[in-house]
Amino acid sequence: MPSPTQDAASPPPDAAARADEVRAIVRDHYGEVARRGAAAGCAPASACAPGCCVPGAPTSSGHLGYDAAEAALAPDGADLGLGCGNPTAMASIRTGETVLDLGSGAGFDCFIASHQVGPTGQVIGVDMTPDMVSRARANARKVGAGNVDFRLGEIEHLPVADATVDVILSNCVINLVPDKAAVFAEAMRVLRPGGRLAISDVVATAAIPAALQDQAAALAGCVAGAAPLDEVRAMLAAAGFVDVSVVVNPRSAEIVGAWLPGVEQFVASASIEARKPGGAAARSDASAAPAARSCCGPECCP
Repeated sequence: MPSPTQDAASPPPDAAARADEVRAIVRDHYGEVARRGAAAGCAPASACAPGCCVPGAPTSSGHLGYDAAEAALAPDGADLGLGCGNPTAMASIRTGETVLDLGSGAGFDCFIASHQVGPTGQVIGVDMTPDMVSRARANARKVGAGNVDFRLGEIEHLPVADATVDVILSNCVINLVPDKAAVFAEAMRVLRPGGRLAISDVVATAAIPAALQDQAAALAGCVAGAAPLDEVRAMLAAAGFVDVSVVVNPRSAEIVGAWLPGVEQFVASASIEARKPGGAAARSDASAAPAARSCCGPECCP
């Protein structure tokens, strides 16, 4: 039972300390990525480079399913190659909507979404790394993106008001968070009734070896913190979401295998969709901004 000074709803001291340690590892690592600024792939430490982001890893926007016209909507310096998919392709973002990006980094998906929502919409990016937020804000100033707001904060404790968001995006970030259930609970809180999730993330498809679970680079590299696919579904349902879908991407092995050879045996890139109950019936697709062309099929990728 909790000690007299410990809130029953709080994690045990050891778990809380571990969560703080993981956040520090992730914050320090991605702060370095933001300061360096070069495009990099999400990957654990390798023989060729320390840390998880290895320049030249095949995680460019085109490789992840963004077409050239869409990628061109973001300013130079916004795409740091840290994703594992294209959440904007499945979000059906509409003019005038409010979009929230969890772990927005330098703002790549936010800038794409800002064109989709138009001047009557708003895009909010939340990131816990001060250097990333500074970089994203500088990128917004470069292109005069007045409908994008980058905020410093943890996605387990969103600096966003209740029931104010239509769509939540996230790209290869939730796996980095120790308390994923808290992220989904916060997503439920800030979404309007009928609001939806469109997430690209890494999930575990087999037991992750203990040797990987404790590697700092693997924690920052989208591997060690991945939750099992069925557990992700269960957490979303427990948070109150409906129409939950968690599907492994067709090119997952190619994407994650480039981070660390053999890791595709344990983790996969997945597309995660869900909806908050209630709200008006979905509007016609005619009101949606053009979706990104997915390049995950054999018809468009060599």
